Amino acid sequence: MRKTMVKQLLAVALLALASSAFAADDAALVSLVQRHVEAQRTFDQATLKAITAENYAEISPLGEVDGRDKMLSFYAPDQKRAAPQVQVDEPLVRVQGDSAVIYARLTYTMGTGETARTMAMRAGYVAQLRDGKWLLVSAQYTGIRPPKN
Repeated sequence: MRKTMVKQLLAVALLALASSAFAADDAALVSLVQRHVEAQRTFDQATLKAITAENYAEISPLGEVDGRDKMLSFYAPDQKRAAPQVQVDEPLVRVQGDSAVIYARLTYTMGTGETARTMAMRAGYVAQLRDGKWLLVSAQYTGIRPPKN
């Protein structure tokens, strides 16, 4: 009976450790997406380069496929322009070994006060754990249709 109780306590402890590791990965992956969105918004090319893998590719809301070099060139300092505020919410993270899929809603707000407009899209990201660091390997953006009035 004593051995059974020790085994059960050990199983519970291992489950708790595994659960906290998954929670840490989830938080790190959501943070990675938030950093990516903010780096795009501020045209921070250095951060985008640091958090994306060399084989990164993305599918734009228009359905265009862009490799990492094309994506980075879009965020070059000489291309910088005013960008809307962006809120990242409704994250959904699925980790499978050294790969992860992260979905989030991105809500863009243009203007202020009575003239403010918002639009939203779903973004899907794939990340890989490389040398102990999560890097984005792809992103895909899909517009969310506004509600019918």
